[in-house]
Amino acid sequence: MKYKRILLKLSGEALMGERQYGIDPKRLAEYAAEIKQIHDKGVEIAIVIGGGNIFRGVAGASNGMDRVQGDYMGMLATVINGMALQGALENAGMQTRLQTALKIEAIAEPYIKRRATRHLEKGRIVIFGAGTGNPYFTTDTAAVLRGIEVNADVILKGTRVDGVYTADPEKDVNAIKFDQISFEDVLAKGLNVMDTTAFTLSQENKLPIIVFDMNKSGNLLKVCEGETVGTTVTI
Repeated sequence: MKYKRILLKLSGEALMGERQYGIDPKRLAEYAAEIKQIHDKGVEIAIVIGGGNIFRGVAGASNGMDRVQGDYMGMLATVINGMALQGALENAGMQTRLQTALKIEAIAEPYIKRRATRHLEKGRIVIFGAGTGNPYFTTDTAAVLRGIEVNADVILKGTRVDGVYTADPEKDVNAIKFDQISFEDVLAKGLNVMDTTAFTLSQENKLPIIVFDMNKSGNLLKVCEGETVGTTVTI
């Protein structure tokens, strides 16, 4: 396997499957099966998942809600998603730990870097919930931050699009996909990979990002084996 330890970033919206909101058990089971493929190959897996299928702080703020309050609600949404994913992974026979940046001892461990690293070394899948624990920071930023802290080899951003394009491929049929691109070129071309804070943090710490289609069966395994899937963003 090309990557020994990964940080997998999933969007909350991905868990909706064919639904308009909430969590689709079928999609959860599909993701668990994909993750099990690489887990069985010995890859150490950390996961950060968004909360957009339940609540978005930014959307709440745009409707007149206090932004800080909205962001904390969004963090709790990521914990709900983390618990759902944890259940699906354990049903598929994997050991997991859910760690949260906000203390919710009844359902999750508090985030402790050394403990998280030890879990990974023992082959447990670690899910990081509640973002960074701070408002105004996205789960993209949380993913990169946790990836750096646990010394992940790469950030794998699983989306419904199969990479980074010159334009939105869902809106522009002439959009061209990049197999590989540098951090500098992404910024120069104004491409959307992650939010600016997350992207800069990744660039400064020389942590590559791979954007790929998580919904295509076998893609996660191919990425970890080093096949050219999606788009790789490197220094």
